[in-house]
Amino acid sequence: MVGMNRPLMWGGLLSLAAALLHMAIIVGGPAWYRFFGAGEALARLAEEGSPIPAAITALIALILLTWSLYAFAGTGLIRPLPWLKRVLIAITAVYLLRGMALLPTALFMPQAVDSFLITSSLTCLAIGMLHLSGTRQLIWELS
Repeated sequence: MVGMNRPLMWGGLLSLAAALLHMAIIVGGPAWYRFFGAGEALARLAEEGSPIPAAITALIALILLTWSLYAFAGTGLIRPLPWLKRVLIAITAVYLLRGMALLPTALFMPQAVDSFLITSSLTCLAIGMLHLSGTRQLIWELS
């Protein structure tokens, strides 16, 4: 590789931070589910001691951790992972699509737009842009 792929490094660090935050939400319990916008239903299930909120949140954390590992592999910080370019393209697409979800929601269901949707959409869009830039850089270097 020519040099450090900073966009993918930052994308990986932000995905890792999001994974750790999701694990902290499990530990934080119902109040954290509410604060971070998981919804009242999940918060109530957590209050009742159901394993469902923790399982869902842990699955999201695992996905985000995997995405951070793929970003780090794209930077050369760790060994290359299987289907690196394809997976990074898919991760980029998911982040960008999630980030852009704010637009149709605002147009067709404005009552559903809240601070969580705005914050999470802008965060996903920013991480998606980092992945887009970094993945383009990686593909260019490997060509």
